Amino acid sequence: MERTTMFKKIIPVLALLAIFITACGPQGTPTMAPADVEGTAVSAAWTVVAMTQMAIPTATPLPPTETPSPTPLPTFTPLPLPTQETIVLPTATQQAAGSSGGTCDGLMNVAEAGPRTNIRLENESGGVATVSLWLGTPNAFGQCGFIPGITPLAKGEKRVLSIPKGEYYAYALIALPGGASSSGWGYVNVRVGDDHQFGVKIKKDIIIVP
Repeated sequence: MERTTMFKKIIPVLALLAIFITACGPQGTPTMAPADVEGTAVSAAWTVVAMTQMAIPTATPLPPTETPSPTPLPTFTPLPLPTQETIVLPTATQQAAGSSGGTCDGLMNVAEAGPRTNIRLENESGGVATVSLWLGTPNAFGQCGFIPGITPLAKGEKRVLSIPKGEYYAYALIALPGGASSSGWGYVNVRVGDDHQFGVKIKKDIIIVP
């Protein structure tokens, strides 16, 4: 379409140019026939059109756009789960042995605890003393725990007890006059070779063996 329009514009110009050259030339030169003039003009027009087309810059094709390849996502490696420790719950038999589930936290089996030694509790605290004696590790006969059956000691009272041999932790809760209270503690060590009676003095804030 563009070439046809250009050709229509150039043909009249070339035709006029050819007629002008013919009219101004020497009279002796034979004139060209109108058909030859038109043919020459058409030929020249096509030459101009061809040169014009060659002068038009060709469109340079754009380089192909590189399609970016998808970046692989990092793989997720699951961390190992921490090993759970197996919790062993105490059985009913273990709980009955003591308040903390240990074999030495209950009452001692005095009948199977071996030879005994007499001790004398002396309440010098000034109040009513509730005394407990506890053997925290099994003795030679495999027995441990609290000496059963110790009732509170009245103010100034002295009482003789027969207990199996071993090193005891002694504790006394003291009810003082006027509603006050106190406590004392100490150790009572009844060794295998001890066959004599010895005193255990309960003070207001301590228990001692003279």
